[in-house]
Amino acid sequence: MTRNFRSPEDPLFEGAQVPSMSRRHFVRSATVGTVVIALGGAGYCLAGQEDEKKARATLRPDGRPRLPPGQYLLNRIRPMGGIEGDPSPGSWRLQVAGEVETPYSLDLTELHNMAQVDQVADVHCVTKWTVLDAKWTGVKLAALAARANVKASARHVIFEAFGGYTANVRLAEALASNVMLAHKYEGQPLARAHGAPVRIVMPDLYFWKSAKWITGIRFTASDKPGYWETRGYHNHADPWKEERYG
Repeated sequence: MTRNFRSPEDPLFEGAQVPSMSRRHFVRSATVGTVVIALGGAGYCLAGQEDEKKARATLRPDGRPRLPPGQYLLNRIRPMGGIEGDPSPGSWRLQVAGEVETPYSLDLTELHNMAQVDQVADVHCVTKWTVLDAKWTGVKLAALAARANVKASARHVIFEAFGGYTANVRLAEALASNVMLAHKYEGQPLARAHGAPVRIVMPDLYFWKSAKWITGIRFTASDKPGYWETRGYHNHADPWKEERYG
């Protein structure tokens, strides 16, 4: 299969259309006011300098600034791409396997029957945009892990997605309370471009770790770098440390 993933520094990374202005001018415009541009047929509003200063001055509970270094603000997430999976709710299945006592699979109806949570979480993309207070609905990954009875030998989690895409994360971070499988964004079912019908949301790592069109969650004893990690991007991806490249 031919894969069409792009570099996160490419303006076309994950399928976004090229803005009419250059990336340099696009980013610089955010420092002088509010700019609305067209990406994929919709308006994306860049916050002004004062909004960014306020976000940087606001601290999270862990003491880090709300807006990581090197990021600028958008009003909603960009329609990122890659190899799109089947958006049909009836076709989707998730495999939970690896270092677990009880491997299983579930369909979308079963996922909806699990305890649902509404969560407000910030999103930080390696291409340097951030969206604050994004609203997601879904199931906590920790609940799926509990159902599988993860073994003590597990140390990492591999997210498996359509087209052979994978992303690796540390087990402790994957089981954090703000990590979820989301099937809604801003109260609406996920659009296909955002990973319909289900995607991972890991707010505290760069957004490429939040795999779209998710098909599997594999718990492993050893780390296995994913698609972007084997192509020069950082294995961990902490936005506050600007862990963009390995």
